[in-house]
Amino acid sequence: MKNYIEQHKERFLAELLDLLRIPSVSADSKYKEDVRKAAEFVCEKIKVAGADVAEICETAGHPIVFGEKIIDKSLPTILVYGHYDVQPADPLNLWDSPPFEPVVKDGKIYARGACDDKGQFYMHIKAFETMMATNTLPCNVKFMIEGEEEVGSDNLGLFVKENKSKLAADVILISDTAIIANDIPSIDVGLRGLSYLEVEVTGANRDLHSGVYGGAVANPINVLSKMIASLHDENNRITIPNFYDDVLELSPAQREAMAATPFSLDEYQKDLGINDVRGELGYTTLERASIRPTLDANGIWGGYIGEGAKTVLPSKAYAKISMRLVPNQKSEKITEMFTKHFEAIAPAGVSVKVRPHHGGEPYVTPTDSKEYRAAERAMEEAFGKKPVPTRGGGSIPIVALFEKELGLKTILMGFGLDSDAIHSPNEHYGLFNFYKGIETIPLFFKYYSE
Repeated sequence: MKNYIEQHKERFLAELLDLLRIPSVSADSKYKEDVRKAAEFVCEKIKVAGADVAEICETAGHPIVFGEKIIDKSLPTILVYGHYDVQPADPLNLWDSPPFEPVVKDGKIYARGACDDKGQFYMHIKAFETMMATNTLPCNVKFMIEGEEEVGSDNLGLFVKENKSKLAADVILISDTAIIANDIPSIDVGLRGLSYLEVEVTGANRDLHSGVYGGAVANPINVLSKMIASLHDENNRITIPNFYDDVLELSPAQREAMAATPFSLDEYQKDLGINDVRGELGYTTLERASIRPTLDANGIWGGYIGEGAKTVLPSKAYAKISMRLVPNQKSEKITEMFTKHFEAIAPAGVSVKVRPHHGGEPYVTPTDSKEYRAAERAMEEAFGKKPVPTRGGGSIPIVALFEKELGLKTILMGFGLDSDAIHSPNEHYGLFNFYKGIETIPLFFKYYSE
């Protein structure tokens, strides 16, 4: 199997680079045709790799690619999930090379989607091809690769509910997470949930001259800034009433086990170019980024932001806000809490609108299951070192729905690094990680089948 990967590694990489050249940005309607082009590319590659079925399934939004290879119905079935859509590339001026013109340098692939998630899900297609070509596929496999993960997977839920028999499997395998380091393998055993919304603050019925009206009427930008600032107290705790009521607190023993995870605060700060960390009082950096809920402004705008000066007092100001949630918190409940609180703290002189975007639930994978043990053995064999179970800070909203609708556990066997700049300019993915994933995935198939 390793020989096959070695013989075809340049082709594997060339195919991935072709996929990365497709600007499949699901959030922007001007890329709609490119999103479909990416779906068609993925469908064709699954078919060529050896699938019996490879098809594009239409939804009310972007299509879902489905594929399968059933070698024996009595054998286990692994359902591979991934997403071919990517985040917007903005701000373009901060990229060292164009985001959809992939560049390989210093052992890394630089492009939007390189790690999240094109490079990672494409490993599964190439691992499948490798198993088929070497006659080593030990069980059945299905693929479900969607095009709306970055905008909340709005249509995947309905697709799953309407296609339960089509998607019938024994376990779901996802590579959309990270390892601690290339010499410290790890497996994510938890994800945070998400509540994402947009807020609008309106003052006067039109933009005003800041000299004529400034100081006499409410400035929505000033008001919005103060409202957002008030959402955390001096200890960086979220101030929304009852926000923490459902938070599942880890025991001292569990926190002690987390503290054993290899982590260098100096390297963390150096990588980010910061001189200190900040977060909820009483918790470590690792805990703040995984087992604690958060509230962050993801964008804020209003008034005049063009070149030069315009002395305007804006009529409206806006912000996008996300909250990462932890086990026992429910996204709908948190969205409702936020909405009531944000409306309540609006001062006289402005009106407020809150528009929910999308959300998802937290998820935890048991480490004593056969699925986890198979992943653990696969990673240990590939890396020569037993993987560390970790809790991820990100969200894959559909994972909790998979368990609810399909009754399946998910294994989060990702190969990225936290330093891969996903969602940021200069996103990249290591060649080591890409090839190591292709090598490791068949081992999971082998051990899970056994």
